[in-house]
Amino acid sequence: MSNRLAGSTSPYLLQHADNPVDWWPWGEAAFAEARRRDVPILLSVGYAACHWCHVMAHESFEDAELAAYLNEHFVAVKVDREERPDVDAVYMEATTRMTGQGGWPMTVFCTPDGEPFYCGTYYPPAPRHGMPSFRQLLEAVVDAWRERRDDVVASGAKVAQELAAPRGGLVGAQPPGVEDLDAALRASLRDYDEARGGFGGAPKFPPSMLLEFLLRHHARTGERAALDMVEHSCSAMARGGMYDQLGGGFARYSVDAEWIVPHFEKMLYDNALLIRVYTHLWRTTGSAFARRIALESADFLVRELRTPEGGFASALDADSLDAAGKSTEGAFYAWTPDQLAEVLGPDDGAWAAQLFEVTETGTFEHGMSVLQLLADPEDPARYESVRERLFRARAERSRPARDDKVVAAWNGLAIAALAEAGALFDRPDLVEAAIAAGDLLVSVHLGAPGAAPVDTAAEHGDDHGDEHRDELRGELRDELRDEDSDDHGQDWGDRLARTSRDGRAGPNAGVLEDYADTAEGFLALYAVTSDDVWLTFAGVLLDVVLGHFTGENGEFFDTADDAEQLFRRPQDPTDNATPSGWTAAAGALLSYAAYTGSAEHRDAAGVALGLVSPLGRQAPRAIGWGLAVAEAWLDGPREIAVVGPFDEAATRVLRRVALMATAPGAVVAVGEPAEDGGGPVALLRDRPLQDGHPAAYVCRHFVCRAPTGDAAELAAQVGSRDAG
Repeated sequence: MSNRLAGSTSPYLLQHADNPVDWWPWGEAAFAEARRRDVPILLSVGYAACHWCHVMAHESFEDAELAAYLNEHFVAVKVDREERPDVDAVYMEATTRMTGQGGWPMTVFCTPDGEPFYCGTYYPPAPRHGMPSFRQLLEAVVDAWRERRDDVVASGAKVAQELAAPRGGLVGAQPPGVEDLDAALRASLRDYDEARGGFGGAPKFPPSMLLEFLLRHHARTGERAALDMVEHSCSAMARGGMYDQLGGGFARYSVDAEWIVPHFEKMLYDNALLIRVYTHLWRTTGSAFARRIALESADFLVRELRTPEGGFASALDADSLDAAGKSTEGAFYAWTPDQLAEVLGPDDGAWAAQLFEVTETGTFEHGMSVLQLLADPEDPARYESVRERLFRARAERSRPARDDKVVAAWNGLAIAALAEAGALFDRPDLVEAAIAAGDLLVSVHLGAPGAAPVDTAAEHGDDHGDEHRDELRGELRDELRDEDSDDHGQDWGDRLARTSRDGRAGPNAGVLEDYADTAEGFLALYAVTSDDVWLTFAGVLLDVVLGHFTGENGEFFDTADDAEQLFRRPQDPTDNATPSGWTAAAGALLSYAAYTGSAEHRDAAGVALGLVSPLGRQAPRAIGWGLAVAEAWLDGPREIAVVGPFDEAATRVLRRVALMATAPGAVVAVGEPAEDGGGPVALLRDRPLQDGHPAAYVCRHFVCRAPTGDAAELAAQVGSRDAG
């Protein structure tokens, strides 16, 4: 019999819909029930691709006897952290405050008012390694609730009050200067693993945001140490087991410091961020290796994470069924020498085992090995044949489950990555995939009245409804430009839903990272397509950021001022697996100002960057995206306007050089010259042709150098390897 989670749009909640636990979704109804029954709340937070979430579910939440006890003494609330990052954030802070560590599944006991009084993560079904069993924990909480209620309630109230106390010192400083960014580089060098690449020890996560800072720092300063760290880390990550050597794409992290054994879940956000890093590394160096990894990962994204509606699913699970039918982490990806020989034959099997570091003892569990490619093969043709045959054979295995909800922020990151990779690698199919995802975010997540979700490929062929999308964008463009409207976005809905599934928006409001990363994706789409509607959409989202996510001193909050009120309004300027909403917003605001000349947006970005300097000097990994945005701030960023007929070869050459610019955060606008000196994009206004020919203008703060029609001269001005 299904519980209250059966109607959810969250795959994670649906995984628990048939548990004997009487789960409630997050909401006032659950807290009202706890008050009515006078029992505490058990809050369990996780996500669909979480291995230990699955383990605890199988061990405890599927146990009928334990579930009966839990149902009798608690109101059990299940939360998908990816749908409700605000709920996750405030209770994770309580968990780390109480225990010194965090993780998922997160297990929190609360009063009926939502105040946490005991927190933890995974609990086993029997006592283990000094940890109580989950049943023992439940019994202890029940005893405390009955016998020491006043102490429990007071403890919860104290924790909530401490966490809700105002934070100071988050704004007020100036954006980072040259010395601050040099200090961040030195701090990165101290944290760098010179032997194995990456930063810190095990477990080792892909440092995507910090790598972007290092690339931009190298572009601005020429500092070789910054580029060396990027090249070494990118090589180590992509040659190790964290990278899928057969299908492309990266796993979540490496459990060891050598990048050998991954935690096998594959997340949209990691791959989107890393596609961009490897694309930018290629743009800087011309590395064929970086190009291969970027394109293989982009192809993985489109092949395995794209949804029928044109968006991108959140993740692939770490677990799948092994040969014995048991759910096992990594079963889809790991191999033995005998399995290689069975697919490839003895000669190619032995060759592949040596090439991919597959040993008799194994590099993983149960004698299995994770494929690595520590050196390029001497026989590329044989390698491609082996890789193709193994890929086909692996496709016959039980596949990991897919969390197919579409998260706005992560799709924004994917849009930016695919748009740039498609443009730079001359892959228009990738740009089209980015456009389709953008249209889904507009039509479903922004929810224009009367607009249907983007048509599926099943109904309209492989074009994903191009005519419908063009019509939709045209209608919204006209409405947004309606000069009779004082607030264009409000006419059709400017608030963003956090998630959707099957073309239907979820019930949860977008948080700061959704607005910021979606705006970032739309700005990238404008740069590569020159369709100014994407710039307009970005402006709508950023106006919501300024109007609803900004405090009185210019600081950013992770939730809107009219969102559900928790015991604390979450606010975190540091990066996690993705850029912090705070610094992502700063980056999008800065780019938008570079296109439009808006002092309001630039000033807001500058205030937001004020907290980057102290964090960057102490812990650059925690503020990598903020450092990358600070590099753009310090460089201008450079504004590149290319004017000329789109169908003219000279315009296309200048556009290509402009898109290849390595200048930190450079923005690119390409357009026909406007006879009246106007046009919808401020950067293109009053930019005439040069003696009747296409020309490029390189500007900072809308102060431009003399225009040039010479590709080599433009390349020199913007740090481009491609001189046409």
